Amino acid sequence: MTRTRHSVGALALALCATFAAGAQAQGAPAAKAAHPMHKAAVAAEPQLEPKALDLLHAMSSALTGASSMSFTAVVSYESPSSVGPALVYSTTSEVLLQRPDKLRVVTLGDGPAAEYSYDGKTITAFAPAENLVAVTDAPPTIDLMLKAAFDRAAIYFPFADIVGADPFNNIAEGLTKAFYIGQSKVVGGTTTDMIAVVSDSMFMQIWIGADDKLPRRMRAVFKGDPLLLRHDVQFTNWKLDPVVAADAFAALNAANAKKIDFAVPQPPGAAKKKAVKAKAQ
Repeated sequence: MTRTRHSVGALALALCATFAAGAQAQGAPAAKAAHPMHKAAVAAEPQLEPKALDLLHAMSSALTGASSMSFTAVVSYESPSSVGPALVYSTTSEVLLQRPDKLRVVTLGDGPAAEYSYDGKTITAFAPAENLVAVTDAPPTIDLMLKAAFDRAAIYFPFADIVGADPFNNIAEGLTKAFYIGQSKVVGGTTTDMIAVVSDSMFMQIWIGADDKLPRRMRAVFKGDPLLLRHDVQFTNWKLDPVVAADAFAALNAANAKKIDFAVPQPPGAAKKKAVKAKAQ
C-alpha cells in the first residue's frame, strides 16, 4: 500500500477494495441434444432463477425505500505477496447518505485514513493524517458523482452498487446466471438468504437479511484477474431514515488542510521522471 502526497486519488486506491477483475462462472448443465450448435445455444442462454432475482429486487427496494441511511462497511481484499499466497488488507468505512445528492464516507484501515464528502455540488477528499485536501465540482446525483470520482481520481467505493438509485440494475445488468444457495445464521448476526450471481466478468455471492432484506455481505472474484483475488464487504449497523444533521455532509475537518489536485494517482517518482524525460527531449 503506497502513500503519495501528490494525489488524494492514491488514498482511494490504498483504502478501497476495488471490485476490479473477474470470476469463473459455474458451468451450464450439459445440453440433451448432441448437435454442437444446439449445445452452444443452450449454454449461452441466461439461467436466472426467479427466487434469486426476487431477493435482489427485495434488497433493492429496501435500500431505495429509505431517503437516508447509514451503515458500516468492513472491506477485506486480497493482494499478491512475494511468497505466493495472497495477503489480506481490511478497511472500515462509516457511510451516511441522503438521496439523491449527498454522501459521506469516513474510512480507516490498513493504510492512511481518508474522509470523503459530497454535498450535491462538490466532492471533497481529505487525508487527516497528512492534512491534505482535494476538492472538485460534482454532478447533481450520487450515481453521477461516483462515476466522476472514479474517472477523475480513481476513487472507488466497493459498496457503490448499493448506494445508487437502482441497486438491482447495478448488480443484475449483464447476468448470465443467478441462483439461490440457501440460508445462513452466521453472517451479520441474523438469518440471511444467500444467492450467487454470475456475469461474463464476475462471480458474486450475496447474503441478504431474511427479514429486513438488507445486504449483509458481498463476496466477489473477477474473471479478468488471473489470480482470482477475492474481495469481501460486510455490512453492519444499518439505520434507515436516520435524522441527518444539516452540516453532516460538509467537510468541516478539512478547512485548514493543504490543497492538492483532485486527480488520478501517479506512482511514486512519476512526476520527477516525467519532468526529466521532458527536459531530455
